Amino acid sequence: MIRSSASGALTSVLLIFSAGCGKQPAKTSALAASKPEPLAVKTVAAATRRIDKAISITGSLSPDESVNVSFEVAGRVSAMKTDFGQTVHKGEILAELDKQEYQFAFERSKAALAQAYARLGVAAGQENASSDSTASMRQAQAQSDDARSKFESAAKLVKSGDISQERFTELEKTYRARQAAFEMTRDDMRGQLASLDSIRADMKLAQKRLNDTVVRAPFDGAITQKTVSVGQYIKENTTVLTLVKSNPLRLLADIPESAAGGIRIGTSLTFTTDAIPDKQFHAVVRQLNPALDSKSRVLTAEARLTEADARLRPGMFVQVLLVTARNTEITVIPTQALYTVAGLTKAFVIRNGRAVECRVPPGQTYDGWTEVSADQIHAGEMVAVTGLSVLINGTEVNASAATEPRASASGPRAGI
Repeated sequence: MIRSSASGALTSVLLIFSAGCGKQPAKTSALAASKPEPLAVKTVAAATRRIDKAISITGSLSPDESVNVSFEVAGRVSAMKTDFGQTVHKGEILAELDKQEYQFAFERSKAALAQAYARLGVAAGQENASSDSTASMRQAQAQSDDARSKFESAAKLVKSGDISQERFTELEKTYRARQAAFEMTRDDMRGQLASLDSIRADMKLAQKRLNDTVVRAPFDGAITQKTVSVGQYIKENTTVLTLVKSNPLRLLADIPESAAGGIRIGTSLTFTTDAIPDKQFHAVVRQLNPALDSKSRVLTAEARLTEADARLRPGMFVQVLLVTARNTEITVIPTQALYTVAGLTKAFVIRNGRAVECRVPPGQTYDGWTEVSADQIHAGEMVAVTGLSVLINGTEVNASAATEPRASASGPRAGI
């Protein structure tokens, strides 16, 4: 009875095993039927190009000259000869102060100078007057010479006994006194002449202060700011107007440290501005800061525009193209082969029938091609230009050639 049961169980196991083996080929066939087909993509071969490598930096336009016009003296504004936005020429009167007080001061110093000339006994306005040319000096000189002549004659007569010793002594004392008087007069005249120079300087200063009540344009330019009005009392050195000279304009640009070695005096720059789209302008570097900024690590360069354009104005923000290397060979792929997601830019290279993901840092783009690192993608390798959103690393693909981007007739060039 027991043997019969064991035989039945064995038979059941054999039947189950036999049934399982019979279904295995069917499962394998189902898996083979569900395997996805290779993804069809279009590809273009990576290529090499020779271009002028360049970087894009920002800059600004500044005037050639800029000055805050002010009076050197205090006073009440009596006239404003120009206004905001007007163009002026060098030497043109811009503003005036009430000059009555300064006119009186000048007249007073002029009168004091005339009195000083009169006291000295010289002609008014004689700039090179000397102590010997004054009447007092001439009188003292004559008296001294007369006394000396009498003394010298007495010295001869006293020896021959023609005059007494007392008379000789009297003439000698007179001579010594007249000589001392002459020296004293000469010293006094020298002091008065020095005082005359001081009074003359005071008059010139008064005249200058009178002239300073009128302010003139130091150069040709335009008024960008007016800060005072007629009737307003202002102190000395108070800004009245701001004058700028906008021709030629200066271009100021900050060059990053990585490109500082590629710029020098005479380097040509190309720039554009949003205010004047579709127009390129040119400038030439004239000055370079001898040192980089210790914080931002940039080198400030100053360039002069090569051509005047009335549409360009000081203060404009510009985008500058700086060529760092010329006729450089680079590897490029079509721009449409780039796919950006989550801030990362990548391209897919087809190798051995599969898509290989390559992270591509941003590079120069021109004529539908973008620069890539030759270490990541080699010239001649095929890159996918379609299906980028569904491709992942290792995806099996069925590649076919696509039409390459066409270069412009002028040939490849670096873009901004």
